[in-house]
Amino acid sequence: MPSLAPETTGFHRQFSAVKTEASEIVKGLRETQFNWRPHPQSWSMAECLLHLNIVGDRYVHLIEKAVTDARARGLEGQSPAGYGWLGKWILANTEPPPKRKSRSARATTPAYGQPLTAVMPTFLHLQDQLAMQVESAAGLDWARVKVPAPMGPFRFNLHLTFAWIAAHERRHLWQARQVLNHAEFPRVK
Repeated sequence: MPSLAPETTGFHRQFSAVKTEASEIVKGLRETQFNWRPHPQSWSMAECLLHLNIVGDRYVHLIEKAVTDARARGLEGQSPAGYGWLGKWILANTEPPPKRKSRSARATTPAYGQPLTAVMPTFLHLQDQLAMQVESAAGLDWARVKVPAPMGPFRFNLHLTFAWIAAHERRHLWQARQVLNHAEFPRVK
């Protein structure tokens, strides 16, 4: 397999850092704490991670298909895979802390009351799957490989797709951390 381009090797580190952060957030939590909500309309830590699982699973499959199609079409090589002004705006508005609140699509809205023993292993596995997709895309022209965007009829290049996924994960881990640090969070005595 070809080696990764220098500007993309950081995605492995980002997905690894996300795994570490999530593990630190939930370490030692009980199910009731994992599913505690600061307000009835707010998400629990479980919901934040489950949302990332739903989105991550979708994107692992979308990226896998895009990479397979790109290889079949011979989209190999390397051109600058920038984000453009729109991509930069999307990333700036995805990174934590959130600049504006947005609703999740119904298909990615998590169910309440999920067990830590189901959500967390899936989350960690998906991070490994995303890192594997980075590897599988080695040698492709990431600027020319297109993946459906999370909303609307748009398509992101592969570089922006990985950057958006990592930023989206950081956003919801930041949100989970806010739940953990909430003044009314039920502490174990």
